[in-house]
Amino acid sequence: MTTPGRIPEPYGQGGGANLADILERVLDKGIVIAGDIRINLLDIELLTIKLRLIVASVDKAKEMGIDWWEDDPALSSRAHRNELARENAELRAHLAELEQSGRGRAGEEELERGRSEKEAP
Repeated sequence: MTTPGRIPEPYGQGGGANLADILERVLDKGIVIAGDIRINLLDIELLTIKLRLIVASVDKAKEMGIDWWEDDPALSSRAHRNELARENAELRAHLAELEQSGRGRAGEEELERGRSEKEAP
């Protein structure tokens, strides 16, 4: 005698987890998907692609030491300000170096001569 198989309940009903619960769990714990694709021809490696995907919340990513977006000027206004401050400091150091070597004065004189020649009728 055979008994009819149990038909599974639709996903999300009853005691099953819904999509929001699954998403919350994944973001809380984090998930890593890794894979490599290699294309060889006669034992000669032509192409290697390494794929790494991490799905996690920002807090979890920071816990794991992943915070590359904080240093990318395209993604962070703070990183953009830091980049401008670094560039400004480099330019000031270069200017101070030029002024100490005496070339700064000669450059200023050439600039003034150029201005006066443009202003002359």
